[in-house]
Amino acid sequence: MGYKSHMGAGAITSNVKSDKTLVKIKADDEVIETGLKKFGAMLGDNVEVGCNSVLCPGTIIGRNTNVYPLSMVRSVVGENQIYKDNSNIIEKN
Repeated sequence: MGYKSHMGAGAITSNVKSDKTLVKIKADDEVIETGLKKFGAMLGDNVEVGCNSVLCPGTIIGRNTNVYPLSMVRSVVGENQIYKDNSNIIEKN
């Protein structure tokens, strides 16, 4: 968790996949093999995660990014973004 990052009430980070396979990080068209069975989420500085959101294994959220409440994040989210859902990510002004 980065400097001045915050996770809202009820937010969950999962660090093990339900099928118990090794965690992979999916960034755009690239897949990074971690070689780890347990790998939770990494949050950059000034990240705000909304209440009751779920961060799946291998999630990386870039600095100055906001995640809407009740979201489910399963990939890499860049910096200076607002994440509503997987198909609705916008740049911050």
